[in-house]
Amino acid sequence: MRHERAVVTGGAGFLGSHLCEALLARGIAVVCLDNLLTGPARNIAHLTGRRDFHFAKRDLTEPVHVPGDVGYVFHLASAASPADYLRLPIQTLEVGSVGTRNALDFAERKRARFVLASTSEVYGDPLVHPQPETYWGNVNPIGPRSVYDEAKRFGEALTSAFRHSRGLDAAIVRIFNTYGPRMRPDDGRAVPTFLRQALTGEPLTVAGDGSQTRSICHVDDTVRGIIALAMSDHPGPVNIGSPYEISMLDLARLIIELTGSSSTVRFVERPVDDPEVRRPDTALARDVLGWSPRVTVDEGLRGTIEWFARELLIARPA
Repeated sequence: MRHERAVVTGGAGFLGSHLCEALLARGIAVVCLDNLLTGPARNIAHLTGRRDFHFAKRDLTEPVHVPGDVGYVFHLASAASPADYLRLPIQTLEVGSVGTRNALDFAERKRARFVLASTSEVYGDPLVHPQPETYWGNVNPIGPRSVYDEAKRFGEALTSAFRHSRGLDAAIVRIFNTYGPRMRPDDGRAVPTFLRQALTGEPLTVAGDGSQTRSICHVDDTVRGIIALAMSDHPGPVNIGSPYEISMLDLARLIIELTGSSSTVRFVERPVDDPEVRRPDTALARDVLGWSPRVTVDEGLRGTIEWFARELLIARPA
């Protein structure tokens, strides 16, 4: 039996804060480590003061020290949106390399199960569709997105090395495009950008001709998949994401419809190395973890729209 206490690096971020909540709901005490570089403290403000939750401002490029027993280490610390990792390229590479090493060393000392939050970006601009875990990817190692892609690929290699050479109980989850409440309106990713633009009446900026696709998964489903992997003994990598694939143009139109916005669509230049398609093969998650997404796209987007509408009112009071 693993000790019912978890350390979550990057726990103040969008995904990390939801993971902290879900672990607490399962009766697992949480220590949240975050340098607050991209994750605002208010994401976890409602958790502070609980006896089973502790926050410490920490930079993962420094050795990790948490007293007491720990059963799980979830390593999520990293910039995750293109806007952030293009602004913080060195920091992104450092937390993916040095930060991952420090988190692995800590898990080894605590004899905890380690879960690396990797990404669908390790597949790059895929030549295989949908992407199974056995696909090695098509990544530009020196392109602008490489600081994130290669940091995660290195993190996977390092995690695997600890597992094979040191016997660490470690697993890798490859997370596909996740959306939901607590994404920053200025995050830069498609869903928060489109929502902010639609709710403020601005044109929705669609890159290229909008034919490129993504598979969007609600944060509740993503977190459920991460925890399912942690509670298993499977090493991964395991894809966690929705098989619901949609073009960026259709996503923009859907968000305009769901918000009732008068916004139009404006086409802008497509970023370098922007993947053409993205959809996970989730057979392994279904067969090994018994996991599949439950939240429909319409349901998930409506809830996210409600949160963004409140957030924008806070940001722009009348």
